[in-house]
Amino acid sequence: MQKRILIVEDDIHISQIIKMNLNIVNYETTEVYDGLAALEAMKQEKFDLILLDVMIPRMDGFTLMEKIQPYGIPVIFLTAKNSVYDKVNGLKLGADDYMVKPFEAIELLARIETVLRRYGKEEHVMEFQNIQVDLDKREVTIQGEPVELTPKEYDLIVVLLKNKNIALSREQFIDKVWGGDYYGETRTVDMHIKTLRKKLQLQDHIKTIYKIGYRLED
Repeated sequence: MQKRILIVEDDIHISQIIKMNLNIVNYETTEVYDGLAALEAMKQEKFDLILLDVMIPRMDGFTLMEKIQPYGIPVIFLTAKNSVYDKVNGLKLGADDYMVKPFEAIELLARIETVLRRYGKEEHVMEFQNIQVDLDKREVTIQGEPVELTPKEYDLIVVLLKNKNIALSREQFIDKVWGGDYYGETRTVDMHIKTLRKKLQLQDHIKTIYKIGYRLED
């Protein structure tokens, strides 16, 4: 089931960019532009997470946070402010994370994933075409038949699935799969992608992005 995220951001341009990036990776989104509209949306729909700007009209984010708490919905604050006071105040009010604008889409997606996992709202089984990935068992199957992957190949397909339709650089794959302390060549990403394409029959879906890296597409 798709996760539903409420975007509370009064800058329409920023809100639309956030919405576009979340929709690309299969989150359902609702946009509102002030605090009272956010309250009304929560009464009408069930959300798995709220992205909340601090400086919004009709009811600021800090005040709205107090209204959100009874709903038990995790919140990530989004704001242009970066003072220690604002950050501490937001976290004291119960926010789960705090991001200062501007930020990279891939960082926002990673923070969302972390918060959803913390609340037990992350998907345990991921599907793509005829492939299923069981995150708890670390098992991959094609039409129910198990596929033997190395640990790095498994981690690589999970990264691709979680960032579907997003182009990732070889350096980003290295950081997410091999870790920041890896000092080998980025060519190892190419070798693993080649093997993964063959094992999972993804030749037409893992696209090479010239001078960047790779992207998983439907």
